[in-house]
Amino acid sequence: MAANEQLLKRVREALETVSRVKEKKMFSGVSLMVNDKMCINIGVDYLMLRIDPLEYDALIEKEGCSSVVMKGREIKGFVYVDEELLRTKKQLDFWIGRALEFNPKAKRTKKKK
Repeated sequence: MAANEQLLKRVREALETVSRVKEKKMFSGVSLMVNDKMCINIGVDYLMLRIDPLEYDALIEKEGCSSVVMKGREIKGFVYVDEELLRTKKQLDFWIGRALEFNPKAKRTKKKK
């Protein structure tokens, strides 16, 4: 698993008061599932967040935030945030807040059997 353990620890602490959080190995890192929906993924030097697609264009304009591209396709509603933007608790809380705010509106991905 290639997750940044220090960043994972900080994210776990930020989610201590959030209910229904589970960890799952995904995307070469650790995903934090909230209400059985992928919310946050911790990689080596970034977070991948599931955010409101309506906020997407504004957020990817921030330096250190970029689009998630899978199989050559940009996935609106998912962003990478470089570790440089996550140095302080306030910065980390801002980005985690974006993901948690959208989580109740996010659709569950159908599980493959």
